[in-house]
Amino acid sequence: MINLEEIREIVKGKILLNEPLAKYSTFKIGGPADIYIEPRNVDELLNLLRYLKEKEIDFVILGNGSNVLISDEGFRGAVINLESGLNFIKVEAEFVVAGAGVKLARFVDFCIENGFRGVEMLAGIPGTLGGAIIMNAGAYSGEISDYLVDVDVIRDFNLVRLKKDECGFGYRTSKLANDVVVQARFKFPPGDIEEMKKIRREILIKRNLSQPVNFPNAGSIFKNPPGDYAGRLIEHAGLKGVQIGDAQISEKHANFIINKGNAKAKDVLELINLAQSKVYEKFGVKLELEIRLIGFKEEEIKSLV
Repeated sequence: MINLEEIREIVKGKILLNEPLAKYSTFKIGGPADIYIEPRNVDELLNLLRYLKEKEIDFVILGNGSNVLISDEGFRGAVINLESGLNFIKVEAEFVVAGAGVKLARFVDFCIENGFRGVEMLAGIPGTLGGAIIMNAGAYSGEISDYLVDVDVIRDFNLVRLKKDECGFGYRTSKLANDVVVQARFKFPPGDIEEMKKIRREILIKRNLSQPVNFPNAGSIFKNPPGDYAGRLIEHAGLKGVQIGDAQISEKHANFIINKGNAKAKDVLELINLAQSKVYEKFGVKLELEIRLIGFKEEEIKSLV
């Protein structure tokens, strides 16, 4: 049972009841959360998580709302957004230190403007730093973890610092899925600012030409299987442009599902199931989800990876 007054004693940031989550999702899909909370700092976040644990209230961390599909029924429990409270970024000695709530676009811009090379290939990826670290986001042969030194996380309701080699980074994965990322430190090599701006501009142009940026979407739906591309497999399974309700497998890039107006999460799930089954049937490849599913019942998603 959620006690609003008790939570207000812990968190002085924004707190909303029955808050629709579609507005916080780049897909523009999702029902209401029982309670939506924006802690102002790490102390509020830590105390909030301990309180939710004590009261046996489920919670989920939501960043920029990219890379997620939220159930039409919403989320029974607390949705915690770190964008307003953990959005700092600074240079400390030779390190760049950034909070989990910093948008990736801002992180890339900050590094370039300060002459740090190594993240310009992430230009155009939506989302926040915390989510990017947990999934080890990357593009064009680079990953967010490449120049990571260490990361501060809340693990088992305690604040701990993990060195890069303790995080278990792999292709679009890490061992941080059950943690809450608070901040990260990076050590980048120096780079030429104008050259990095040129690379960023070229990558943004390439993304805009190849991806359906004019429609709400969650980014890549599936991870690329070893030695291949999920988009190529889905396209060659004949699914480009297939539509259920207002959800459509993009005609521009088959590893994107777009919301053409009023798509429902159940429509997107049907397309995900369709893509997985057709690709497996034709190529013997089981596509693995890259997006995170929030608020779904187990029986709704049992067939998905």
